[in-house]
Amino acid sequence: MKFLVSYSYSTDKYLSVVKTWSSMSPQERADVGEGVRMIGRWHDVVGGKAYGVFESDDLGAVSRFCGRWNSLGNCVITPVLDDEEAAVAAGHIATYHNT
Repeated sequence: MKFLVSYSYSTDKYLSVVKTWSSMSPQERADVGEGVRMIGRWHDVVGGKAYGVFESDDLGAVSRFCGRWNSLGNCVITPVLDDEEAAVAAGHIATYHNT
């Protein structure tokens, strides 16, 4: 299952986040924990926001990863579907409403 993870950091935590993040090695930034695969991550550094798409069969593992940053900001985990998965789900919904 894929998850869109959205982070937001308040202005009082902003400098702590940018100092911590910029001092991490590429390997440390890539470590999302056991049972989680990072598909991609994007940042609005000036706006204090970040977004990532992760894949895992374990919501607990994704939650543990997000928990690493919860002391510095807010994290929202949203299950998402790719185009093909969404097309299948949409087809089922359309079929349901046509009966």
